[in-house]
Amino acid sequence: MTYPTLALVGAVIALAAGLVAWGLAAARRTPALADTGASRRHWIAVALTVLVLFVLTAIFDNVMISLGLFHYAPELVSGVSIGVAPLEDFAYPLAAALLLPALWALLSRGGAERQRAFSQLVLSSRPVSWINTAFPFGAAYLLTTREIDWVLVLGFLYFLIPYNLAMYGINDVFDYASDLANPRKGGMEGALLAPRLHRVTLWVAALTNIPFLVLLAVAGGPATWLALAVSVFAVIAYSAKGLRFKERPFLDSITSSTHFVSPAVVGLTLAGAEFTLPLVLILAAFFLWGMAAHAFGAIQDIGPDRLGGIHSVATVIGARATVRLALVLWLLAGVAMLFTPWPGPLAAIIVVPYLLNCAAWWNVTDETSGRTNVAWRRFIWLNFLSGALATLILITEWTPA
Repeated sequence: MTYPTLALVGAVIALAAGLVAWGLAAARRTPALADTGASRRHWIAVALTVLVLFVLTAIFDNVMISLGLFHYAPELVSGVSIGVAPLEDFAYPLAAALLLPALWALLSRGGAERQRAFSQLVLSSRPVSWINTAFPFGAAYLLTTREIDWVLVLGFLYFLIPYNLAMYGINDVFDYASDLANPRKGGMEGALLAPRLHRVTLWVAALTNIPFLVLLAVAGGPATWLALAVSVFAVIAYSAKGLRFKERPFLDSITSSTHFVSPAVVGLTLAGAEFTLPLVLILAAFFLWGMAAHAFGAIQDIGPDRLGGIHSVATVIGARATVRLALVLWLLAGVAMLFTPWPGPLAAIIVVPYLLNCAAWWNVTDETSGRTNVAWRRFIWLNFLSGALATLILITEWTPA
């Protein structure tokens, strides 16, 4: 971590502090927060969030630094630490805990209509799934370079929010007709974007993505340019009118999997990784996992998709065949990991909960396909478990002997 980075951290904290003050002023004029009790609960929640993030940062920073995953040159940090974790590392959770509530208060000003519009834009990006694209990039880059630099921070932030806003926002715009008949929309699994927000969503997606893409392209070379081009094309082609890869059975699952694997490839190319056979096998297993996830997720939408005239792998081969296809793909992902160097084979265990979750629907019919939403919601939370297990395995892999 260099002094310019530390200065940037200080600027972020200063910005956060300013936004907190501004957000507090906004809250006093926002009906939802004007009530004294609501305001008190708001700040108690912020304080608890800061506390939890500090504790988690202290634990995981100390663990990862002690294991040698990365290090800080003593002459480039303040020298104040908690355990072996530099005090500077606590700036990030502090800034996040202060910034997000303040931004929410600020951006939701202007009456109920604007608040609804803002919440719909946020909802359309699927916040619960943000980590699914940021984690592959961050893990690939950090565990190749073992350095925390501006490229890591920039790429992680890009694949955390703007990338998801583009991927899911574009989808919600062009899937509006079928989403009207889809009971899943309007909550954790995506927004039902009103037509008046369609143009706004596309503009916000473009304006938040382009600056990040330019900076990442500048940081990388031809390999990174190609990886970014494939990633962006997959995001657009999946949903946009005229391409609509999501309506091309089997290509829909391939494109969807690209959405999650390409951030890892971008991270690897930026880090200058060598694409060895073991690394290719890991990416192949990840890709098979992504295809299985998409196919299984498509089952619950067979009814709404058919009503909306949308063709998917599930509407074409049917619910039962799609369940069995997803099982095969997840199984192949696990088998692929068995051929990677130790401790890679341990990752084969990660597919077991997915297999069990999916296998329960072995005999599902098209008529009962909507009921698989229960398993899909379980799948969303299984991703957090598998991410934790993958992190433990990666820590083992990169720990010095």
